[in-house]
Amino acid sequence: MTNNSIQRFLFKELNIRGQVIQLNEAWELMLKDRHYPEAIRHLLGKLTAFSVIMANGMKHTGKITLQVQGSGPITLLVVEVTHDLNIRGVAKTNETIPEQATLDELLGDGQILVTLENTQTQHHFQSYVDRTGDSIEETFENFLSQSEQLPSKIWLAATDKALGGVLIQKMPESDDLDADGWDRIHSLTTTVTDEELTQLDTETLLHRLFHEETVELFESQSIKYECPEDKERVLNMLKSLGEEEVRKILEEQGEIVIHNEMCNFHMRFHQKDVDALFAEEKPTLQ
Repeated sequence: MTNNSIQRFLFKELNIRGQVIQLNEAWELMLKDRHYPEAIRHLLGKLTAFSVIMANGMKHTGKITLQVQGSGPITLLVVEVTHDLNIRGVAKTNETIPEQATLDELLGDGQILVTLENTQTQHHFQSYVDRTGDSIEETFENFLSQSEQLPSKIWLAATDKALGGVLIQKMPESDDLDADGWDRIHSLTTTVTDEELTQLDTETLLHRLFHEETVELFESQSIKYECPEDKERVLNMLKSLGEEEVRKILEEQGEIVIHNEMCNFHMRFHQKDVDALFAEEKPTLQ
C-alpha cells in the first residue's frame, strides 16, 4: 500500500482537531542509499513528519526548514518542506551512534531551529525549539502549545519503510462542549502503537482509536519527495570559481566531482565539460 499523505480531522462536537501523516514511498526515496543508523533514522523521520504537519495549510508560497545546530554528534541535520508538501532532508554524524541513543546523546547541546520562509514577500521568520522532556515529541508538543496557543499532543514513529504521526489540538471552548472531551481523546490516542502509526491507513487508524466518537475527516493532501539535480546552479558555482581555479582542480584530481549532500547525488565534470563551460556552452555531463 502506497500512502504519502497528510489529512486533517475534527471532533466537531468536542472542538478538538487533529492531523494524521503517513509516508512510505516518499520516505523510502528520502532514505535511499543513506545507510543511517537506527537512532538517526528515527530522529530524521520524526523531524520530517513534524515539518510536514507545520507546512500543511501554509497560506503563502514558501517552505519550512528544521535544522539542528550545535556541537553534538550530529554534524548536519536539515529537513525542508515546501508549501505544496514537497520534502527533502539529510542527516550526518561523525560518531558511532548507539542504536537506542537518547535525544540528549544525539543532539548534545544542539538546538533545533525552525525557519519559515515566505517567497512572496522574501521574508523569513526563525525560532528555536526549546528542548523539553526526554523525547522529540514532548519538545514539539511544547513548541506547538506555545506558538499556536493551543494544548497539543503528538505521536510519531519511523521505520526504514514508513513514518507516521498523529497530532491532536484542543481548541477554545472545548471544555464548554464537553468537560471530559480532551482527556478522553488524549487517553484514546495514547493507546496508538508505532506499528499502527506506520502501517494503517488514515481511516482505519482513526476508526480503531475513536470508533465511539464522531470524527469528521477532511480531504487528504499529497506529499512527495523532490530533490532535483539543479545542474544550472552547479554550473554557476563553477563559473564563480573562475576558469583558472577550475582548471587547476581538474589538473590535480583528473575530474571535478560535486556532491550534493541534501539530495545525495554526484555530478562529474571532465576536460570537455570544463572546456564547454568556459566557452559558455552547456556541457555534456557524464
